[in-house]
Amino acid sequence: MISTADERFLRRAIAVAAHAVTLGDAPYGSLLADPDGEILAEAHNTVRRDNDISAHPELKLARWAARELTPDTAARTTLYTSCQPCGMCTGAIIRSGLGRVVYALATEQLLELNPSSDWPTVDQEGPALFDEARIPIETYYRP
Repeated sequence: MISTADERFLRRAIAVAAHAVTLGDAPYGSLLADPDGEILAEAHNTVRRDNDISAHPELKLARWAARELTPDTAARTTLYTSCQPCGMCTGAIIRSGLGRVVYALATEQLLELNPSSDWPTVDQEGPALFDEARIPIETYYRP
């Protein structure tokens, strides 16, 4: 359930996205808040500026949280973002241990507003060579 506090933080994430546009960056913004409502960090998309396809704000904040917060603290945070996280960012959010994500605009809505943001797909084949691929995994996780 989205609360009034959530709406306030979402409005801030949207403001960060709007500010990104004034800097010549893509219109995506995010912030990370602790359970007491303190904003811990903010970021916006700098993919073009940094020439880095991974410079999404959600990924930046997930990486920051994994470096700077204890797992317990990260689990109690909420990531507020102007647009639903992509698959890359979702993976980072899960791995970083963030507790919750609240977004303003769904991916489907983004595609309606900007049909050119549709991404091509890449064929993936596998699994293959299980007996060989499992050796380094088992060596690492089961010494």
